[in-house]
Amino acid sequence: MDAEDEKLLTLARSVLPRARGAQEGAAVRDDMGRTYAGASVEVADLRLSALEVAVAMAVSSGVRRLERAVLLTEDLRAATAQETGVLEALGSPSLTVLAGGGP
Repeated sequence: MDAEDEKLLTLARSVLPRARGAQEGAAVRDDMGRTYAGASVEVADLRLSALEVAVAMAVSSGVRRLERAVLLTEDLRAATAQETGVLEALGSPSLTVLAGGGP
């Protein structure tokens, strides 16, 4: 992992203590070097993975292309087809899934 990827990992880790009961953290970097992070969300009927939250944060900020994504999770199979499909729509950034996460 290079220094830029280490920053994404640090961001993914940093959201976990702040998020209520989050099991995953994720961070993405766009094609201009800006980063966005998110934690998994489970509130009533709303369930979003950390990767979905991070991508939503980026897209809501106007990002059209991502270059890198990191997902920190206990479930190494966590990146679902839906999530990777969303990444493909934003330039197919490389995705690293790492063990860890949870409170």
